[in-house]
Amino acid sequence: MLDYLIVGSGLAGISFAEVALKNNKTILLIDDKSQNSSRIAGGLYNPVILKRFSEVWNAREHLVLMNEFYDQVEDKLKEKFNYKMPILRKFFSIEEQNNWFAASDKVNLAPFLSTKLITKKYQSIDSPNDYGEVLHTGYVKTRQLLESYNTYLKENNLLLEESFHSSFLDILESGIQYKNIKARHIIFAEGFGLHKNPYFNYLPLDGTKGELFLIKAPDLKLDVIVNTSVFILPVGGSLFKVGATYNWHDKTDLPTEEGKQELVDRIKEIINCDFEIIKHFAGVRPTVADRRPLVGTHEAYNSIHILNGLGTRGVMLGPALAKMLYDNIENGAPIDREADIKRFHKRYLKSLTPDRP
Repeated sequence: MLDYLIVGSGLAGISFAEVALKNNKTILLIDDKSQNSSRIAGGLYNPVILKRFSEVWNAREHLVLMNEFYDQVEDKLKEKFNYKMPILRKFFSIEEQNNWFAASDKVNLAPFLSTKLITKKYQSIDSPNDYGEVLHTGYVKTRQLLESYNTYLKENNLLLEESFHSSFLDILESGIQYKNIKARHIIFAEGFGLHKNPYFNYLPLDGTKGELFLIKAPDLKLDVIVNTSVFILPVGGSLFKVGATYNWHDKTDLPTEEGKQELVDRIKEIINCDFEIIKHFAGVRPTVADRRPLVGTHEAYNSIHILNGLGTRGVMLGPALAKMLYDNIENGAPIDREADIKRFHKRYLKSLTPDRP
């Protein structure tokens, strides 16, 4: 009998897999690659929500665990995925500068917002009001990470590349059985695919569509990430990843003309050189209305668990939340109440007694 059957091999799934393997547990993952938000993600990590000048939830703790996790995976796979790189916020006015300095005086934001203006001039970007620098930032090459980790799983017979069908899942006294696979626990980490999951589809996973570009701009010279209404991330060879849009209504992973035009308009607000769109990506992020993840154990079945709702910050949150869920299952350690699915207990009860016609 396995210790863990994990549904989904995106950022959430491989984060839990790595925690389990580190603790000498037996695992198997199932994934049909139907969810692509982890693979197309910009992969940025940033401890500050710049739009509201607020600290990302538990940023300090999550940054520490994130860096430990990627160091461990890089050592294991002999590849580099985590790239430290400054994020600069371009100021469009003196008022934006003033707001930055006011935020940097806050105790919780002071470690993350530099009080020194960045006056460097970058080719093809007009910046008369300079930049502010966010500290402890960078990006993870998510597609490369997931492809490499999934290859590792396949080589060790730890990955089934097929769709998961809940109708084949049986609950046993000692755990679960899926087809001919028995395990003590099953972890659902299937992202937006949660909507098809009969055990957790009562949870308010909204899903937010995001569209991104890979552009080529030979006259844009950047060695930092610039973040304003969109981010511009240099990935080498005059190539830049640019994103992202937010659409709360369209739940498909198909690029749109509307999203394309929005990105083009925003890029032109930041840079003044020509650029070519090399690729146009789209995916649905697993987001939750209260901006907190979905972590915990099913209220009726103690062998069924969920790790989902990482939203736009899967790179940063995944390792910490995977550890939190593992420690809860194996050692009874508490799950942070802001992440625990028990906060939706009333929705669970309502799902048991659906409205009658």
